[in-house]
Amino acid sequence: MKSSFVFTDYYRNVVTYSFQDHPFSTHPKHVWVICRFHDQWLLTKHPRRGWEFPGGKVEPGETAEEAARREVYEETGAIVAELAYIGQYKVEGKSGSIIKNVYFATIDRIEQKAHYLETNGPLFLEEIPRNIKDNPKFSFMMRDDVLSLSLQYIRKYRPLSQPQK
Repeated sequence: MKSSFVFTDYYRNVVTYSFQDHPFSTHPKHVWVICRFHDQWLLTKHPRRGWEFPGGKVEPGETAEEAARREVYEETGAIVAELAYIGQYKVEGKSGSIIKNVYFATIDRIEQKAHYLETNGPLFLEEIPRNIKDNPKFSFMMRDDVLSLSLQYIRKYRPLSQPQK
């Protein structure tokens, strides 16, 4: 598998995605976490964007890894058992660039919460649909090559052990 890819996203911004160790920034300001809970994918339901994996901004004084764990918990109630860095991407947009770390997480357990902050809580899928790029239920973040490339990487390298049912 190549280590770097360039493509356009849903909004026609140029995206550079790399599986190298932090090629764009050692302190990115955003994270995105692809989550597995037993034999299912764990996503969240964003009220405006649709179904997506958890993620968000790194807060002041927080590492990207800490932000990844926090965002997963805030948006789904899930406790991360293991977290592995997959890659980093940079989006060159009209208003500047965004750099985001991508992680793969196995989930230990899920706690029911009264509020999931910006989302409507957890969503479980057996499979990611093949037609995801055309499926309006999914967020724009799920429709570009970051997800498909990340899933290829996970299938090939399996950065974490898979928890059993």
